Amino acid sequence: MVQDPRYRRFGNTVDMSGALDLLLPPSLNQSDVPDCCDAFRRRLEELNFDLYREMNQHAAQAIDCIVGNVVYERVAAEGPQLGKVTRKHPLCPRYFLFPFEEMSVEEEEQLMEQRQKACLLLACDGWVKGDDVIRNFAESGSDVYLRRELMCLEDTIKLRYGEKPEDCPYLWSHMTTYTEMTARLFSGVQLVRCLSTPLHVTQAMLAAARAVRSNLYVAADLSTADQVMESVYVNRLGISSLVRGAAAADSAGLCREPVGAFIQPSLRPLIPATPHTMFMDSPDSHSNMESSVLDILPTSVLVSMSCGATCSSRGHDEMLHQRSEVREDPQYSFWDRVGLQTGMLAVKLVLNRLHQQMAAEGFTQVCVEQLEGGVVTVTRCCPSSQQSVVAVLWRDIKTPEKHHPPDAASIFLPGRVEEVLLEAQTFVRRNNMTDDRDMNDPADWTVEVKEHIQLEDSRAVKRAGVVSGPGRGGEEVVLERFTPGSAIIFRVGLDPLSRQQLGSLRRHLIQFGPQYQNGSLAEPGPPSVLSRPLMTIMERLTLADLNILLYRCDAEEREEGGGCYHIPSGAPLSYGGLQGLMSVLAEIRPQNDLGHPFCENLRHGDWMMDYVSNRLLSRGGAVGEVGLWFQAMFVYLKNLPHYLLPCYFDAIIQGAFRTALTAVFNHMSRFVQDGSSLVKQLSLGSVQMCGVSPSWTPPPLSPHLKDGTHPLSDVTNQEDHRCVSLAAGLPHFCAGTFRCWGRDTFMSVRGLLLLTGRHLEARNVLLSFAGTLRYGLIANLLGLSGSARYNSRDAVWWWLQCVQEFCSLVPDGISILRCPVSRIYPTNESQPQPAGAWNQPLCDVIQEVMQRHLQGIRFRETGETDAGQSDRNITDEGYNVEAGVDQTTGFIYGGNRSNCGTWMDKMGESERAHNKGIPATPRDGSAVELVGLCKSAVRWLVELHSNGNFPYVSVSIHRGGQTYSVSYVEWNHKIQENFERKFYISLDPQNPEEDRPELVHKRGIYKDSVGASSPWCDYQLRPNFPIAMTVAPELFSVEKAWEALTVAEKKLLGPLGMKTLDPDDLVYCGVYNNNLDNDNFHQARGFNYHQGPEWLWPVGYFLRAKLYFAKKLGKEMYERTVKVVKNILSRHAVHLERSPWKGLPELTNEDGRPCSFSCDSHASSMAAILEVLYDLSSAAQRTRV
Repeated sequence: MVQDPRYRRFGNTVDMSGALDLLLPPSLNQSDVPDCCDAFRRRLEELNFDLYREMNQHAAQAIDCIVGNVVYERVAAEGPQLGKVTRKHPLCPRYFLFPFEEMSVEEEEQLMEQRQKACLLLACDGWVKGDDVIRNFAESGSDVYLRRELMCLEDTIKLRYGEKPEDCPYLWSHMTTYTEMTARLFSGVQLVRCLSTPLHVTQAMLAAARAVRSNLYVAADLSTADQVMESVYVNRLGISSLVRGAAAADSAGLCREPVGAFIQPSLRPLIPATPHTMFMDSPDSHSNMESSVLDILPTSVLVSMSCGATCSSRGHDEMLHQRSEVREDPQYSFWDRVGLQTGMLAVKLVLNRLHQQMAAEGFTQVCVEQLEGGVVTVTRCCPSSQQSVVAVLWRDIKTPEKHHPPDAASIFLPGRVEEVLLEAQTFVRRNNMTDDRDMNDPADWTVEVKEHIQLEDSRAVKRAGVVSGPGRGGEEVVLERFTPGSAIIFRVGLDPLSRQQLGSLRRHLIQFGPQYQNGSLAEPGPPSVLSRPLMTIMERLTLADLNILLYRCDAEEREEGGGCYHIPSGAPLSYGGLQGLMSVLAEIRPQNDLGHPFCENLRHGDWMMDYVSNRLLSRGGAVGEVGLWFQAMFVYLKNLPHYLLPCYFDAIIQGAFRTALTAVFNHMSRFVQDGSSLVKQLSLGSVQMCGVSPSWTPPPLSPHLKDGTHPLSDVTNQEDHRCVSLAAGLPHFCAGTFRCWGRDTFMSVRGLLLLTGRHLEARNVLLSFAGTLRYGLIANLLGLSGSARYNSRDAVWWWLQCVQEFCSLVPDGISILRCPVSRIYPTNESQPQPAGAWNQPLCDVIQEVMQRHLQGIRFRETGETDAGQSDRNITDEGYNVEAGVDQTTGFIYGGNRSNCGTWMDKMGESERAHNKGIPATPRDGSAVELVGLCKSAVRWLVELHSNGNFPYVSVSIHRGGQTYSVSYVEWNHKIQENFERKFYISLDPQNPEEDRPELVHKRGIYKDSVGASSPWCDYQLRPNFPIAMTVAPELFSVEKAWEALTVAEKKLLGPLGMKTLDPDDLVYCGVYNNNLDNDNFHQARGFNYHQGPEWLWPVGYFLRAKLYFAKKLGKEMYERTVKVVKNILSRHAVHLERSPWKGLPELTNEDGRPCSFSCDSHASSMAAILEVLYDLSSAAQRTRV
């Protein structure tokens, strides 16, 4: 069906060529013609039926719209109630205007065929409820007029501008000239009914106006409640203010912020905000609502209490009646007859002065409360002095009431009434009114005004009583002779006690910012703990103390008999320290969400304040002194009005928190102090994770170790033998046996301790774990009773890498090699030895590690971690631990198909799925990152020996009754010459070096392992080879490395982490759920822990490797890569900013989706990203030099 372009009745045609192609039979026999015609007829009937159904829907919608409009205009209480149908007010509004005599429908149809006359038919303008206002409803394709959906403005014509000036040159030129002339004459313009003008036209006209007057003030009456649409217009047109009527004057509309709002820091999150509003106290120009004369005064008072701009109209100020017919043709008086006695001009003068005064004096907070019977209270408050102006008004929207309310209402004013600024009432001039017209005649009404009187002199209200008490002081006022059309405005101040307490509190807060200077008061004899700045107290805190002050999750708090604060009807805080409070306040503060359960809890009792101070007081020492400071500050807070508690609690906590962060950074390296906000946020992970745990004590250090190993406790004045330990992650790995893991500790030491400048703690951690060496391995878990797990083949290599990093990053770091190590297990069979019973220099311990591995390690692990608790999932074969060095290649190898000795250590737990006791990722053989770590260690030992810092040149092994010596130079050379030959999967399918070409499914990458018991595991794409690239880049040729990194980026890189397995792999599963127990072998009970979920810490090594090899490819490639790396890191910055834990998670599910089983803050995740930033910083410094 082809639509007639002129839309004439019966004007549509049929596309016959298309119909023939569709319906003509292939045979073309004469006998087929009737069937073909029948099919054609049926198809026409189908098309016509669709059109008929569409027109029926249009007709039904049109009837509904007509009926709805009639009900609104003539019946509904909120409508204009137009009454009888007249020529002026027809039953249905006219949608079209034309300069012809009235005619019949038939004559109108004929007229439309006459093009010279039809072009004079004009469409009325208007708006469509719920429509996309950017769409032009009068253009082709719109059915708005047909369906009677237009809210018609019969006095306004819809102009057709087209898409560009060339579409209608005269109209564009005429309106542009008019707009330019307006801009020359006036400093501002108001766009009225601008939603009916195409947006691109308004943009063009405003551009022309601004070319004439660049600072043109543009107000607009959009007449829509759609905030998204308002934003579109404000941003696209550059609107200065949206004009709104008094109907929008609620708390959110009238104010910049609510009463009791939080004091916003200078640096705060950018959040969506409503456009600036200009309130108009006269009725909206597009409104048909009829309002009472008695509503004029209250509306003006309501609008004048706003924090924004206000505007009015002459008819409103002179109290002309608000009915629509008066607005259409207002009868204004001559100017020589207008004075302060006219209408309510005297009141408007007072209100405008008050509005200006409140703005000048900083009354920025507003609260609107709707009481019963149309009574409204508006409080406008100055946040620094807590002086308030409270307006009480009685609105009467429709019909004036002549009687007083039967029961005089009362209101409570928090504070003391200092004076009545304004008392105004609308009165009837005469009593002989006979009908509603007389009653609404402005000549019948006047406004009586009183200014600056005492409460006792008021005619409308009287004082009922005074309420006293901490935080509850105020006055109750009875609205005794308060009538509709009345308004009274009070000036209210705090009671003397609250004023003094607030002034003293603000004085003590000045140390946190100058914004507290206004309203501060000197206090005779303040508490001694407040006589000096908080910074001087916090300077005494160690980083371990600051761990207590700022952090500690619930599990850590419970170890000492406490716990994190729990808000009723809310969740427990993430931390017991200040960060737990700050995370919640950071969500509440920008939105001023004073109704949040957190704020309710503060207003209802002192529990949270007592928790904060008592938690610190119980620790004693310098931490306890901080608790005394909080206790003293909270004394002031408890005496303030309750509506101020959230604001000033936040001010205290926020100031103390910022001071604590300064104290933290003062303890840290220049890299942190001079670093970006992301560097600083990540470095706080060092304080989060490093603390003294009562349930987990690190292995003892040698008593012969010097340099302040055990500092004096400021509580007992005795040596504190409790050393800090590094939690693996919060909240799951931070308490008890599972707080500190050997592998995780040394994956995190470089980032969280060495780069942040915590060299002493790093040294102690390295030496402490060195003492656990047994079988040639470092303990992965230490029980409370001295038992240990040696089920990690890689922990010792991560430890060696950290020792190497310590020597290179720390001034005179090489001296650690001479430090004594207190061995717990001098031999494989030894019982645990006390501290100092068996000492060795660290260099000898390192030599033993290399010796044991080259000789070969084979033992059966007990599997006990504490009190006889063994790994309940591992099979018997899994307890057999093996590690060694392949004498041919120099590669470190180990493990078997029943255990998992690398970081991918998930052991199956599901009996239902039959994966219990089966490692998901055994990674036996030579794991790629272990070979890289081993190569890094061997190379380093070669360099140490050549520089005279390591006494050993080789390792001796005993085999077959003979002793062989293997030099470190030879070992280093073997790994170097064999690595790419064995690990690289060539792009060439015919590569003769490839042992199992049938298992290759990705080329141009590096294998995950060599020699695995399941050969296909060697060929899996995983994020482990970038680790080897970072620690031993000399193993990789630049072009091959870059190709492999490109594949990894494409296949493995997620929003925050890296997929732990190629998504093309058959066993890939990116969602980790440790509680799910089903029949899926590869998924049940979290079997896919390392088979797809996106872990964060490998991203650090991937990015560092990418930066390293990009630099090898030239300056242009490096600069491009730096941009890519920073873009990736920006996602981590966003997560850190938004996370209530202020940390990076252990892992995410696929595509960066949160995983509820992950640690919310993970040590190695934060350390790895911090290391990337350090590499970027170091490279930038070298470039500057």
